[in-house]
Amino acid sequence: MEKTLRSGWTTGACATAAALAAFRALVTGQFPDPVTIALPRGRTPTFPLARAEWIEGRARVGIIKDAGDDPDVTHGLEIQATLRLLHESNGLVFRAGEGVGRITKPGLPLPPGEPAINPGPRAQITANLQAEAARLGVGADAEVTLSIPGGVDIAKRTLNPRLGIVEGLSVLGTTGVVVPFSCAAWIHSIHRGIDVARAIGLDHLVGSTGRTSEASVQKLFSLPEEALIDMGDFAGAVLKYLRRQPVARFTLAGGFGKLTKLAQGHLDLHSSRSTVDMTALAAILRDLGAPYSAVCEAQKGATSAVALAVANREGLDLAGVIARRARATALACVGGGPEIHVIAFGRDGSILARTDQS
Repeated sequence: MEKTLRSGWTTGACATAAALAAFRALVTGQFPDPVTIALPRGRTPTFPLARAEWIEGRARVGIIKDAGDDPDVTHGLEIQATLRLLHESNGLVFRAGEGVGRITKPGLPLPPGEPAINPGPRAQITANLQAEAARLGVGADAEVTLSIPGGVDIAKRTLNPRLGIVEGLSVLGTTGVVVPFSCAAWIHSIHRGIDVARAIGLDHLVGSTGRTSEASVQKLFSLPEEALIDMGDFAGAVLKYLRRQPVARFTLAGGFGKLTKLAQGHLDLHSSRSTVDMTALAAILRDLGAPYSAVCEAQKGATSAVALAVANREGLDLAGVIARRARATALACVGGGPEIHVIAFGRDGSILARTDQS
């Protein structure tokens, strides 16, 4: 029987719970444990407190992030909120503490200089603190400092440095819920990467499926880091966003196997969500003039690499056909807008085919 995957909570939801508990403690003198918050779509999760302490007139609360069954790099981290009350009519002021990043480049939802606490979590914290303040008969006026101990080191494994978010992680989450394997954080970073590149005036971006293709294409075009979009398997996420936020030129770079999936119409290139049609690859070889034995060999192959090896042995440009068909899929997805080309790379970084020179 297939296991049902467990959903989890975003850093924004955890930060909201920590902030609400700290605010109630400042007003009433007691930390609520557990604490229940309201999320945008009507859910009301309850969180146990991992930390509840007083520090020089401030209240600090920590919540351990549970990302459910999602492979989230922030799973298990303590999300902290430290609050101090402000004079009436000051409202809520957000600060970045240890492990929460700071924005340094334009194009993100918040301007340079702001803490990397996204609009969604800010709205969740504001709504919950305002509702609590109204219930307690006080003003919702407080300085909210969010911290994620260990966040500085973990941020180095994310796309934050490329986005110009320094000194820590971002506090994310629109709905407050982490859907397992939705890879929402990665797709969010893809979109923000495009936003940053557009904001600083870049007209040529590259989306790569892996490190080898990214390094090779960067060297080929001498592009700045901001032009490089770590697309991974999410070709559709990039192309659909470019349809709404176009750039003049976009190069899609990847290995032969990933590009074969794109050529065959798949926009999610992950092995668990799309597979290479070996029969279709064999049919291309047949149309290119491969002998019957070679066509059969390719069709029986376990991976696209087998078909590519057969094509190379027979002197047939299978990679070129795949690159052109991948480009056709990308153009259909974007629906006009940017000039799009595809470059297929080998495992050693060598160019197998490119559509911008044909």
